[in-house]
Amino acid sequence: MTARIAELAAGYDRSGAFPAESLRIAHEAGLLTATIGKQYGGQGARVEESARILHRIGRGDPSVALIAAMTLNTHARQAVQPHWPEELYARLVKESFERPVLVNHARVEPELGSPARGGLPSTLARRTPDGWSLNGTKRFVTGAEGLDWFLVWATTDEPEPRVGTFLVPGGSPGIEVTGRWDQLGLRASGSHDVTFRDVEIPYEHVIGIGPYGAAAEQDNRAGAALHLPLAALYLGVARAAQSFFHTFAHERVPANLGHPVARTERFRRTAGEIEVLLTAAEELVFGGAARVDAADTSYTPEQAMGARVLADRHGVRAVELTVRLLGNPGLARGNPLERHFRDIQCAPVHAPQEDISLLAIGTKALNP
Repeated sequence: MTARIAELAAGYDRSGAFPAESLRIAHEAGLLTATIGKQYGGQGARVEESARILHRIGRGDPSVALIAAMTLNTHARQAVQPHWPEELYARLVKESFERPVLVNHARVEPELGSPARGGLPSTLARRTPDGWSLNGTKRFVTGAEGLDWFLVWATTDEPEPRVGTFLVPGGSPGIEVTGRWDQLGLRASGSHDVTFRDVEIPYEHVIGIGPYGAAAEQDNRAGAALHLPLAALYLGVARAAQSFFHTFAHERVPANLGHPVARTERFRRTAGEIEVLLTAAEELVFGGAARVDAADTSYTPEQAMGARVLADRHGVRAVELTVRLLGNPGLARGNPLERHFRDIQCAPVHAPQEDISLLAIGTKALNP
């Protein structure tokens, strides 16, 4: 599965097209439905298994892994704390076993930025005789062109406004991609800007609705453990870069040397540093995920956030080392290392970003 997705990755990276074939492959392997709870007929994969799935897909194509991560996260949350309307989620599960069904949150806005930094959405949910009408623009909606469900964070127009997540079918009239994703890395993730214009949904298609205020904002500590699989995804990218580095080192035989560069002290030392970086990061991520699954109360949200900070740093550093050692060949468009280098730059971008995580960790450390 990973090998086939990796074969397709370069083409999707060049075109920026939605990676439908790769997602179909992941679905046929049962990976897009792995976190559906056992109470719904699923496998009930938890945090560690999710991390290993995304690590493996990320090694093949992190754009595909990121799209998959959003759907896996949705099912994982539902398995632990059911919050979708019962009939609607039953329909989602049934369709998900039949075909790739993709779900993602639409939270970031042009003016607001990331909700992880606080603030409330300007996207407005207006009451209608039959339900809600949504208007607003969201940014960086990963997988936008292929989503079956948009989970839109919005403010109501009620006399006492509330905020909630509105469940919008992907084929609803009034949904438009209004800004194309054109970034350095994860070019096939399709994280476009999406505008909702008078999009009508039933009244009951809303979850987590609550008072207008700080309580409705994203809680970075509460969701910390779910960022461990995301960190694993990018460690998969770093492992792919490492694999190319090893192949290059064994195959490159300079005329003045007469043997593969893998036998030189310089390459062996760098290979050792890369392995230490990645092994340590994986121990933090997978070990932390296992402790979350075991309900280890001594494992704190701050430890999970710290694991992701260090994993991102180690992954970026490991790929930088491979590129630096290979020189021009490392940045040539004709090999995958150049793509891995671009993709790994996206690791620290996801919310909560490093400064927010360090602030939370430092606050806890100073006030235990």
